Amino acid sequence: MQFNGKTALVTGANRGIGLSIAEALLDAGIAKLYAAVRKPESAQPLIDKHGERVVAVELDLAKPDTITEAAKTASDIDIVVNNGGVLKSGDPLSPDALDNAATEFDVNVNGLIRMAQAFAPTLKNQGKTGNGAAFVQLNSVASLRNFAPFTTYAASKAAAYSYTQGLRDVLAEHGVTVVSVHPGPIATDMGRDAGFEDQADPPTVVADAIVEALKHETFHVFPDTMAKQFWEAYQGFAQNVVESQMAEA
Repeated sequence: MQFNGKTALVTGANRGIGLSIAEALLDAGIAKLYAAVRKPESAQPLIDKHGERVVAVELDLAKPDTITEAAKTASDIDIVVNNGGVLKSGDPLSPDALDNAATEFDVNVNGLIRMAQAFAPTLKNQGKTGNGAAFVQLNSVASLRNFAPFTTYAASKAAAYSYTQGLRDVLAEHGVTVVSVHPGPIATDMGRDAGFEDQADPPTVVADAIVEALKHETFHVFPDTMAKQFWEAYQGFAQNVVESQMAEA
């Protein structure tokens, strides 16, 4: 994929990994970037830096109407990066496990489904041109291995990863690349809240890996120190089973 002249949308583009992704895509040559955030004014620093190349749009993964409206506004996108997500703490027996799961599944799973269904028609049309279109989903190493203090979050990311695999198969038929990103601990507000500040890599490693994955149309991305350890163990299965063209049972 070439980036010059293309248009991208990034959810949660006002901070953390989302902000780094937005910056990396702009640096790579994106002509226009929609900063899809819950509060459009929070994207003002990005607009101040890059001017008319950045357009703020309201988007909340838990509010379907905002996604529908954002898809209408960003009807010229070539790349969608669904970075937004939520993490709640609690082990499997926590009294609030059901409430945590409800919130995380609504944002991390249902939000992904809403994004895919809203933006797929535009991405399919762009894919038909042969110039490249893509949908990037931020999953996690927790999609492969549950961590008890964040049980329901890991469960939601496992579901999101499974959905991403199905999305890859469907959109490939229309010339749309799907990328599944699996970071480990990253130095963001979420990472610090989870207690990973001392072992976290900077968000730029995720952003740079996404740019490279889009260039080479790579499905799996394990960008940081911990994630690479996961990939070393998981790579064989991922490439021989998940990425292979297997007949449906």
